[in-house]
Amino acid sequence: MKVREFNGKLEWRQMVCSREYPSRPICGVGVVVRKGHEVILVQRGQAPRRGEWGLPGGVVELGETLHESAQREVREECGIEISLGGVIDAVDVIHRDSAGNIQFHYVVVDLTATYLGGDLRPGGDVLDAHWVERRDLDAYVLPKRVHEVVSKAFGRVGEAE
Repeated sequence: MKVREFNGKLEWRQMVCSREYPSRPICGVGVVVRKGHEVILVQRGQAPRRGEWGLPGGVVELGETLHESAQREVREECGIEISLGGVIDAVDVIHRDSAGNIQFHYVVVDLTATYLGGDLRPGGDVLDAHWVERRDLDAYVLPKRVHEVVSKAFGRVGEAE
C-alpha cells in the first residue's frame, strides 16, 4: 500500500498487478506535446525501455481518467502544464523475455497536447527531456511507432496547435 495525492486528496493505493510479468495488460498513456513545430522527447529511466527516447507518459492510476493521467505524467516527467487534445491512437507494447514469456504488456493510448507553460526539466522516472524540432526527430533512436504517432498528431488540423 502507498499513499498518493490524487485530485487534491490523499488516497491509499495498492498495486495488485506487477508491471513485470503482469497477469493482464496494463493501461498507459503517451502524450505528443507540441509547441509550434517542436515536440517533447524524454529519455526513459525505467524498464522496459531504460535509456531509450520516447514520448512522455506512463501508467493510468486507479480512479484517473486518461486525460488526468496524461496531465499528471507530463507534469511529473517534464515539469510543464499542457492543454490536451484528442486521442491519436491506441497500441499494444509487448516485450518478451529470452524464453518467450511476456515480461511487459502495456496498452498505450496516445493523445495530443499543446504546451501551456513551465520550464521543461526531467523529473519522475525520466533521465532527460528535450524540445525537438519535428524535422530533427531522426537524430534520436526512436521506436517506429513514435514517428507514426507524431506524424498523426501534426496531421490533425486545429488540434493541439
